Amino acid sequence: MTQPLTVSAPTLNVREALAELLAGDLEFHGKNNGYAAHALHAFAAKFPPQIPRAFIEVLTRPGDVVLDPMMGSGTTLVEAAMLGRRAVGVDLDPLALRICRVKTARVDPRGAMAAAQTAITQAQGLLLDRAALRDEMARRFDAATREFQAYWFLPETQDELMALLLGIEQVAEARARALLQLVFSSIIVTKSGGVSRARDLAHSRPHRVLDKQPRSAISEFSKKAIKAISALGALQFDPASVEIHAGDARGLPLPDSSVDLIITSPPYANAIDYMRAHKFSLVWFGESVEDLSTLRSTYIGSEKCRDLPEEALPDTVTQAVMAVADKDRRKAAILHKYLTEMQLVLREMGRVLRPGSAAGIVVGPSTMRGVRVETQLLLSDIAASLGFDVVGIATRRLDRDRRMMPARHGPGAMNGIEQRMHEEFVIGLVRP
Repeated sequence: MTQPLTVSAPTLNVREALAELLAGDLEFHGKNNGYAAHALHAFAAKFPPQIPRAFIEVLTRPGDVVLDPMMGSGTTLVEAAMLGRRAVGVDLDPLALRICRVKTARVDPRGAMAAAQTAITQAQGLLLDRAALRDEMARRFDAATREFQAYWFLPETQDELMALLLGIEQVAEARARALLQLVFSSIIVTKSGGVSRARDLAHSRPHRVLDKQPRSAISEFSKKAIKAISALGALQFDPASVEIHAGDARGLPLPDSSVDLIITSPPYANAIDYMRAHKFSLVWFGESVEDLSTLRSTYIGSEKCRDLPEEALPDTVTQAVMAVADKDRRKAAILHKYLTEMQLVLREMGRVLRPGSAAGIVVGPSTMRGVRVETQLLLSDIAASLGFDVVGIATRRLDRDRRMMPARHGPGAMNGIEQRMHEEFVIGLVRP
């Protein structure tokens, strides 16, 4: 049986403040979500920065430790650092780690702009010998990765990207180089346009569009570099207050009772496959398609159901899995794995939270073979079984053009993921 947390006297002030937060407006429709560094790089299902900001302002004080154990694009980290808190983030995804390290580093705008211009000039020079660029690609990338690049990028785009990459690699200053590499990634993984032959890499599973005319990689890089450098140069916080770990939320690399607030948005069950899009840029940085596929299988919510840990789940959770099993046993196995892994995450969250501290979890429901899976209720039941005080669950209506999938109208408008992505929920927990 699952062992609950050791119960001590609850901190009523935190509980009352959290309950008031959950009862308030957490939708933030029409608000600017792209301030600070939040628009630096596209990332599927980013929650609006106003959510972590509200939780951090109400539930912590300057100097407190704020954790996002599945940090994604670093929204929580940036907000925590700007508010004078100590920000800690953990993630397995290589692109998430790149994004967060750049977003939370101090950048000299003048030096970064000069580095960008130098990289662009070098790239333009390298394009004069396209045969040499293609020889370099053949030398540096394995056959499977080259096949992937050739399928998704036109030959002239491959030349430009390779030239840009070589130009960026010549930048001596590490932070400027990391920033320019992220700008490079942002022209590939983007909500619209972009330089690949894929449609909307920021949100959906990639589909190759044969008649798409990709934009010039060098031109897009130049425009995005200016915006990125300007955004990062304006940030006001101490980078030393941010701690980023390449790690797993199922086994957090943090001491017991060391965190004052957790605010996170875990992967949804059966919804988003981040690596499908992220590999489009990661392969250019030397990650092989094969290695990325192996890493993808370790993500929470992946469809690989081997090596499932032995975990007893609450009865309500087991019943939800069985309801899906009546329709599709394989889908039920995927759901069971997801909920088992999330139980490990919640247990770790309870371990690292200080007694009396809160956690906010933003999550949405899923639909599997026509069965609606109320993920927010299942995770709340798991949290309660682990000894958390479940303060409440708030409902958020989604602005899907920003949060997830662009809303469509007419035939096919309610297919697939769009059918279930109208709302999400914020679970409020307190560790006793």
